[in-house]
Amino acid sequence: MTRSERAAPRARTDREAAPAEPRVHPAASVDPGARLGPGVRVEPYAVIENHTTIGAGSWIGPHAVIREWTTLGQDCQVHPGAVLGGPPQDRHFKGERSFLRIGDRATFREYVSVSRATGEDAETVVGDDTQMLAYSHAGHNCQIGRGVIITNSTQLSGHVVVEDRVVFSGMAGVIQFARIGTMAMVTGLTRILKDVPPYMLVEGDPLRVVTINRVGLQRAGVSPDTIQTLRRAHRLLIRSQLDVSHALERIEHELDDCPEVRHLVEFIRASQARGMGIGR
Repeated sequence: MTRSERAAPRARTDREAAPAEPRVHPAASVDPGARLGPGVRVEPYAVIENHTTIGAGSWIGPHAVIREWTTLGQDCQVHPGAVLGGPPQDRHFKGERSFLRIGDRATFREYVSVSRATGEDAETVVGDDTQMLAYSHAGHNCQIGRGVIITNSTQLSGHVVVEDRVVFSGMAGVIQFARIGTMAMVTGLTRILKDVPPYMLVEGDPLRVVTINRVGLQRAGVSPDTIQTLRRAHRLLIRSQLDVSHALERIEHELDDCPEVRHLVEFIRASQARGMGIGR
């Protein structure tokens, strides 16, 4: 075989060119108003309601329920017993139209529940490549970023914001309106009543910031120099005797400037302005 032959793309057959039709088990219940993309598989006793969109290649497992006004991206997996887009567990909800938007390649394991939002045309959002493991829950109006892992039985209250690549260990609980910063690590059984700074590892009740999330930062490809700078920022913020405002001033003036440090400072200042604060 010549080099040009190796480089040339293989011609697709008619079978490959044609998109696969959705496969719906006869025992499933799919509303005629639901939109199923190519290659979607719906297993026995799954329920998909009206005003829903299921992206190409997604799998809806047995007894899973996709409620109205839910959009699921491509190549998602919804395991048995999961309920996506249920009405908010919120006494302010009056039956208005609201949404659940889910990105691509998201996974929802057994008995996960995610509520749609409270408020006319408001949204609950789950980003690409996020995994919610068995019995975990995200409440109404949550905004969950990309690549987040929410481990078994972790519970997010309403209006929680979770930035990208956060990891929750099992059975953590998050108060409403809390914010969890980028690449933070929340250990098991942690009770979160304050905001969690980005790049930090937190644990306990009361919540405390233990150290930087070194493993998460390394896995994300953050440079060793930046990791060392974040370690110094943690020492000023948590281990010194400075109040938060003076610690942030020293971080800005004494440490190397980088996007991660700027985000850490901006996140904490916004948290202080909202009246939440961080666990020290």
